[in-house]
Amino acid sequence: MISALLRVIHAGPLVSIQDGGRDGHMRFGVSASGPMDRTSFAIANTALGQPEGATGLEVSLGGLVLECKQGAVSIAVAGGGFSVDCAGVKTTAWTVQTLHEGEKLTIRGGAWGSWTYLTFAGDLKASKWLGHTATHSMSGFGGGALRSGQDIEIEDAQIRNDRTGDIPCPAFAQPDGQARVVVGPQDQHFAPSSVATFLNTPYKLTDAFDRMGVRLNGPQLKLNEALSIPSEPILRGSVQVAGDGVPTVLLADHQTTGGYPKIATVISSDLDRLSQMRAHDSVAFTAVSPEDAISIVRAEARQRRAYLDELAKPRPSLNERLLRENLIGGVISGAED
Repeated sequence: MISALLRVIHAGPLVSIQDGGRDGHMRFGVSASGPMDRTSFAIANTALGQPEGATGLEVSLGGLVLECKQGAVSIAVAGGGFSVDCAGVKTTAWTVQTLHEGEKLTIRGGAWGSWTYLTFAGDLKASKWLGHTATHSMSGFGGGALRSGQDIEIEDAQIRNDRTGDIPCPAFAQPDGQARVVVGPQDQHFAPSSVATFLNTPYKLTDAFDRMGVRLNGPQLKLNEALSIPSEPILRGSVQVAGDGVPTVLLADHQTTGGYPKIATVISSDLDRLSQMRAHDSVAFTAVSPEDAISIVRAEARQRRAYLDELAKPRPSLNERLLRENLIGGVISGAED
């Protein structure tokens, strides 16, 4: 039984269905995919009381317009500085609202960020591949990219008035133009001056930016000599350098093996913020040791966990909020003053 039905009025490029990603298949040549900004995706789900990896929508700068054709459902939008119009109520992203039959939801790019996430208080029905709805952009496997005229079904849709309102946007979800990297594993094949250049000269993200990766614009990174290395496993965040000396940071839908030398790897806790940068933004890379990288990632994971645990708590009702206030004490205190 369908409890909410939404019609896609408009979907920009790279607007797709995603879940937490299909980990564990890279040895078979299958990318994990999942959200470009995993932190914001988890926040959007948690704000509704959903599991962090529950199926939702990744919205690009191209935007998204939905119309509720049947039922009602609470929604959350988190990630970037996108603008949101829910039934005529205009807000930024980082909000929980409810969409009723006949109402429209419009999401557009805003002041910052490249991706935002729309999640639902219910079960978004979508095709699965290898047990996950996460969409791989090049193959289309998974739930798929959204298209105009498509209907979206939300089963067990709920109205969560106990969660309506703003979502606090944490500093760790906002890009700052910095990215820490562990140098290598093929840095020995680059001229020493190239490694120094990569770490001391800001690069700009180019328009060659999609779910597979983003090419950078800046000084060329020359190799010591012509090099052809055997194809080997690569990770999200790897910085590959092609024969033209141009570095590329690999992102959510990256290939699982590659033969280009890698000058560095962006640490996982900085990768979501880098993914939220836009074409022509500048990024500065800073080297950290593998040991420091582990410490940084663990510390930020604890911070993220504390934030999500607090966000997962339903908001108190008005009566509960009033009971928490010592109203009589406040009146007496004011009288005495």
